[in-house]
Amino acid sequence: MKTWVCDSGQKLEIFIPFLGKYRPLSGRCCQTCTPKSWDGFHHQHLSSLGFRDAVQVTEQDTRYRGWLVRRVCGFLAVWGWKVPADTPGDLPARICRSRRVRGVATGRSRSSRGDGEFHRRWKEKALEILSEIQAPLSLLLLRLCNWALLKLLSRLFLSVQLHRGQLETVLRAARTSGVPLVFLSMHKSQLDGLLLSFLLFSQGLGVPRVTAGDQPCSPRLRALLGRLGGIFLPSRMEQTPSSRAEGLPGAVLATYVEEVLRSRQPLLIFLEEPPVALRLSAPARQWLALVYRAVRDGAVPDVLLVPVGIAYDLVPSGSHREGTRGAWTLGTCLWAACRAVRQNLGCARVDFAQPFSLQEFAAKTLVRQSRTGKRPEELLLPAILGTCPGQPGSDRAEVWGPGPATAAGAEEEEEEEMLVTALGLHCLSEGLGAGGASTPDGEQAPAPSLADGVACSAVMAVGITSALLLHKHREGVFLSRLMLDFAWLLEEILLRQRDVGFSGQLRALVQHSLILLGDCLTLYHLSPVGDVLVVPKASAEALRELGHHSAAILPVFASEAVGACAIRALLMEMLPFLGVTVGPSGIVLSQDELHRKTLELLRLLPPNLLGLQPCQPLDCWSRDIVDKLLLCGLLEAEEPESERWVCDLAPRPFCKGQPWAGVDFTDSDSGSEDEVPKRCFKLSEPQGSPGFLLFLCRLLSPVLRTYARAAAFLERPSWPQHEAAYVEALLQFLAEEDGFEQPNRSLALSSLQTFKEMGVLEEVWTPAGPLLHLAQPFRSNASQRKLEAFIQQFAQP
Repeated sequence: MKTWVCDSGQKLEIFIPFLGKYRPLSGRCCQTCTPKSWDGFHHQHLSSLGFRDAVQVTEQDTRYRGWLVRRVCGFLAVWGWKVPADTPGDLPARICRSRRVRGVATGRSRSSRGDGEFHRRWKEKALEILSEIQAPLSLLLLRLCNWALLKLLSRLFLSVQLHRGQLETVLRAARTSGVPLVFLSMHKSQLDGLLLSFLLFSQGLGVPRVTAGDQPCSPRLRALLGRLGGIFLPSRMEQTPSSRAEGLPGAVLATYVEEVLRSRQPLLIFLEEPPVALRLSAPARQWLALVYRAVRDGAVPDVLLVPVGIAYDLVPSGSHREGTRGAWTLGTCLWAACRAVRQNLGCARVDFAQPFSLQEFAAKTLVRQSRTGKRPEELLLPAILGTCPGQPGSDRAEVWGPGPATAAGAEEEEEEEMLVTALGLHCLSEGLGAGGASTPDGEQAPAPSLADGVACSAVMAVGITSALLLHKHREGVFLSRLMLDFAWLLEEILLRQRDVGFSGQLRALVQHSLILLGDCLTLYHLSPVGDVLVVPKASAEALRELGHHSAAILPVFASEAVGACAIRALLMEMLPFLGVTVGPSGIVLSQDELHRKTLELLRLLPPNLLGLQPCQPLDCWSRDIVDKLLLCGLLEAEEPESERWVCDLAPRPFCKGQPWAGVDFTDSDSGSEDEVPKRCFKLSEPQGSPGFLLFLCRLLSPVLRTYARAAAFLERPSWPQHEAAYVEALLQFLAEEDGFEQPNRSLALSSLQTFKEMGVLEEVWTPAGPLLHLAQPFRSNASQRKLEAFIQQFAQP
C-alpha cells in the first residue's frame, strides 16, 4: 500500500488487489467535506486484522476457564459486559433547571404571574414528557435480554461478522475525551435496533440510546424498549413532525439529547424506515437536527459521527416486501421471533465507517452551499421538449446540494435545514433531493450523495448470484457457468474498492446462495451432462425477490451503469443512420455527445441510487464516468495518426523545435475551437466479460422503467389531486402492468420527487394538505409522450 499526495492536497492510496488475498478498505470519510478527519482514528493495518463472529462466544470471552464455563460461557460473558456511561441520576432535575425549558415555561406563565401552582404544573408536565421520551436503564433486564438475544441471533444466522480493524477505529474514537459518538445507521429490518445495540454493548462501546421511528408500539413494548435503551419522540411531535422543536415537548427533548451527549452515551439514529429504503425519514431529520443544535449551541464541543452499514443474505421478516400493519406488541414480537427461527437467513455483516467530525462537516458544508447551480427544471426541460438543448459544459459549477428551506424562516433555520439534509446525503442516501420537500408519508425526499452507510456495506453472495440470474442469465444458466461468472463479478467488485461479506470455496458459496434463493429458482439436474441447470422462476414474486437482492450491486457499478445507458441512448439515435453491416466495433462515439447524454441521465436519476458525492460537480462526475468506461474496457480511444492530443508533449523523432512551441498557454478565448482535436471512442468488448454492456444497462432498468411508467401514468389521474392518492394510484398502475418486477414504493416516491424538481408536477399547499398540479408544459399528450420517450431511450428492455 502506497500513498501519493496530488497537487490538490488529497491523498490517494494506490494498491494492487489480489483476489482472495486482499480486502479493500471501505468506508473512509469524504476528503472534500472532512479532510481533517481523513487520517483520524484510522488503523494503518485495517485490512490485516481480520474478522470475528460476534455471536460466537467462547470461554475466551469470560474471566473463567473450565468444563462448566464452556457450557455457560454465553451467560457469563454477557454478565461481564461493562456499561462505561449511563444516564445521570439527577436527569429530571437537570431537565427542569435547563434554561431552554425554563424559558418556555416562563413564556407560558406571564399571564399567571409565575405563581407556585403553575410552576408545579409545568414541572409535572416536563417530567411526564421526559417519561415518554426515555426510561432509566435496567441493568438486570438488559443483561437477561442480551443473553436471550445472543441465543436468538446464533439460531437466526450462521454468523454475524465484524471487522476487527473497523471496530478498533471506533474504539479509538470512543476514547476521545469530551466528544460523544453518534451512530447513523441504515435500516434494513425491525431487528436492526436490537442487533446493533447488542453489538455495541458486547464490544465495549456501552449501551446505546436507540431512536425509535414511525412504527407505533404498545405501551408494554414501549416500556420494555425504554428500559433497554430505546428513546422516543413525544406524542405531540410524533403527530406533527417538523424540523424545528416547538413548545415544552421540543424543549424537553432538545435538553434530553444534550444531556445524553454530555454523559457520552452512544446515540444510535436510524436514517430510514423499511420498506421505503434510502429515504431520510421525518423522525431521523428531527434527531439529526437535535444533535446539530447541541453542537451549535455549545452543549458539547463536537460530535463524532459513525455511519453504519448492515448487510444480510436474507433480510429478517421480509421487511422489504411490505410494512408492518398496526402497532407492534410484545406478543407480535415474540411470534415474529419464533417464525424467524424456522428460517435459514444465512449470514449477516455489520460495517462501521470511519468516524468524522460534525463540527468540521458543518463548516465545510455551509461554505460550499453558495456554489449550488441551476435547477433541474432549467437543465432538463429544454432537452425533453426539444426547445433548446443545453451544452455539455453549461453547468460546470453545478454542485448537488439542498435548495432553499421548505418554509420561509430565519437564516438559522435555513442553515439547520440545509445541514441536516447534507448529513442525510453523506450518511444514508447517495442523493437526497433539493428543497427538503416531504412525501405523503412524511419522509424526506431523496437528495444527491454517496451514502457512507451504503459505501461501507459489504456485498453478500446472495446479491451477486441474484444480479447474475436477473440481469445476465434470465433464461437460465448451467451451474458451472454461473460459478465462472460469480468469480468474475466478485473480482470486479473488489477492484472497485467494495468489500464482500463472505469467504470460502467458490462452489460452496454459489451453492449457499442458491439454497437461500430456492423459492425463486428451479433446479434441473442433468445426469448425462453432469451439470445443474439453474432457471429463475417467471413469477412476479420471484422476480421481485431477485430484484431486491440484486439492488445491492447497483451502487458498486453505478457510474459504469450510467455510462452504459448513455451509450445505449446514443446508439438508439444513430440506429436509423447505420448500415446493416456495421458492427459495434465500427461505431465511433463523440466525447461531447457521450458527455451530454451522461449529464442528462445524471440530472434525471435519483442520486440516492448512483453513489455520487454531493461535493463534486456533475461535470466532473460525467468525465469520471467516461474514464471508468475506458478502464473497464467498454470504450477504446479512437486517435487518428494525423492528430495528437493537446496535452501530449512527448518528443517526436525528426521533429524540429520544441514540442510545446505550438501550444497556446494563454487564457484567451480568441482561438478557434476547431483547432482542438475532438476525442472519439469506439465500442469494445472487455476481455473475459462478454455482455458486460448489456449487464450494466439492465442494472438500471428497474429504476428507468419505473420512471417511464410514471411518465405514462400522468395522463391517467384527474388533476389536481393529493400526493398520497397519487402515490397509491401510481403503485396500483405499476402493479397491474404485465411483467413489471419491481413496483416498490421507494422508486415511486423517487419518481414523484424528480418530477416535482423537473417542473413536471407543481405542488400547491392547501389547508387539507399538498395538492399536485400538472405543470403547463406537460398538460398536452404530446409533451407527456416526449417525457416518456426521453426516459425510455436509456432503459434496456
